[in-house]
Amino acid sequence: MTKLLEGKTAIITGGTRGIGKAIVLKFAENGANVAFTYSSSAQAAIDLENEIKQKFNVKIKGYKSDASVFAEANELVENITKDFGEFHVLVNNAGITRDNLLMRMSEDQWDEIMQVNLKSVFNMTKASVRNFLKIKGGSIINMSSVVGVNGNTGQSNYSASKAGIIGFSKSIAKELGSRNVRCNAIAPGFIQTEMTEKLGEEVIKSWAEQIPLKRGGTTVDVANLTLFLASDLSSYITGQVLSVCGGMLM
Repeated sequence: MTKLLEGKTAIITGGTRGIGKAIVLKFAENGANVAFTYSSSAQAAIDLENEIKQKFNVKIKGYKSDASVFAEANELVENITKDFGEFHVLVNNAGITRDNLLMRMSEDQWDEIMQVNLKSVFNMTKASVRNFLKIKGGSIINMSSVVGVNGNTGQSNYSASKAGIIGFSKSIAKELGSRNVRCNAIAPGFIQTEMTEKLGEEVIKSWAEQIPLKRGGTTVDVANLTLFLASDLSSYITGQVLSVCGGMLM
């Protein structure tokens, strides 16, 4: 059976945990060579590399890199190009939260979110453009959030950064569409990850009650949509925001 990403190479930022890790595994399962980044946990990156090598016949390599730093993003893309050659998919997934009510939010909490969540998307996309123009194609997938569409109390910084990603994605889709380069945003809803586990069972249950499908999403749910957008199945889809939210956004 032909795999959806056979012969393609993908870059995935923030690939060692949560949604990012699920995407790395899903892409490798579907035949992609994968370059992923991590910020601090070298052991998690080594473990993921070994897991992929044991399961799938693809090339895999983790890179310690901070996508929010312009020079590091450029250096990363250069190193990946040396190691893998041309690449066909970029998934901007790296992100953090620094939740607080506006009255209590510090300037640092605002700036850090903008730097890590939004500037990293600009940095990585800018660093990758020459590659996509050279191969006359490609798919850029940016991880936004339902709160980037709807907003959320105590998350004005996070919501603004994720809304910025949507505007950026739509603009890049218009700029690069004539070169056969697609750019879309994904807006996950309540996805159960290591981060949400800390909320406790009762909080998770109360969240699930508000969702039409009555459950939190899984990282695989998000990875499946990312796979679709990375593959040729979505070759006529660009400039869109696709939500994986169990019906939270309607």
